[in-house]
Amino acid sequence: MTAVASRRPPAGRTAGATSGWWLGAPPVIALLAAAGAVAVYAVFVRTRLGQVVDEAAMRGAEVEHQRVVSVLNSTLDGTSLLSIAAVAVVAAAVGLLRRRVDLAVAAGVLVLGSNLTTQFLKRELTRPPLGDPAPNSLPSGHTTAAVSVAFALVLVLPYATRAFLALAGSLYVAVIAIATVWAAWHRPSDTVAALLVTLGWGALAVTVVRLRRRAEAPPRAASRLATLPLALGAAVAGAIGAIGLGAVVVSERFIPGLVSELAAFIAGAAGIAGCTAGAFLIWVWLVAEGEVRHRND
Repeated sequence: MTAVASRRPPAGRTAGATSGWWLGAPPVIALLAAAGAVAVYAVFVRTRLGQVVDEAAMRGAEVEHQRVVSVLNSTLDGTSLLSIAAVAVVAAAVGLLRRRVDLAVAAGVLVLGSNLTTQFLKRELTRPPLGDPAPNSLPSGHTTAAVSVAFALVLVLPYATRAFLALAGSLYVAVIAIATVWAAWHRPSDTVAALLVTLGWGALAVTVVRLRRRAEAPPRAASRLATLPLALGAAVAGAIGAIGLGAVVVSERFIPGLVSELAAFIAGAAGIAGCTAGAFLIWVWLVAEGEVRHRND
């Protein structure tokens, strides 16, 4: 049976040796996620070059393939506020059924906190008319909603389902995020900021769970069945996105016309996919390390 966490801690690990790192890692990740979101806003919203590159990636989303268009339309249409709320309620209910009130509460905090923060930032952040005069749209509400409920399900469901859920969730979120860019609802930076906002809230929720359970058995380690595919996806897609967006920068600054708008969109989509895989990789590690071993596991 597939499991996201191993039955024993890594060799040489003791509760005393890991307690500081085990409790300290989630708030550090939360701070890094917040800093990342600030950096995305500073670069892609507050600078002219950032706005131009971001806009180029969105303008190039002219998808003509009928099946691709159908998938993107169906995915966006299925991501409604009601469906997201229903999944969030299911996630909390699963936590209660497992007699893990802490996980149910953490899932609720994760979903509510990330979505409320996204709506607040989208309303309050300003976008100077440096390259694109359109109003601010960072972070993406659709992406935040999708990733928050995916994170919540991975958090509350049993080990045997987590690897599959993490991989399926990362694919679903990547499609949602790319679809919002294709539909010209959001720029790539909006979706990356949404991932970081949600990861930050998730790390804070895991911090509370770990503080409550710090006196129990040693934690599990994340399974390679989930981490290896996510790490590979983050590395490959992230590299393609970074190289492609770098080429867009060169095109905008030095060699106009070097990169087509479609190539810019593909680079942006690859970057989104890489960031999504990276966020889920960190999340799988956090929730696996956030659990403890029980005698009946």
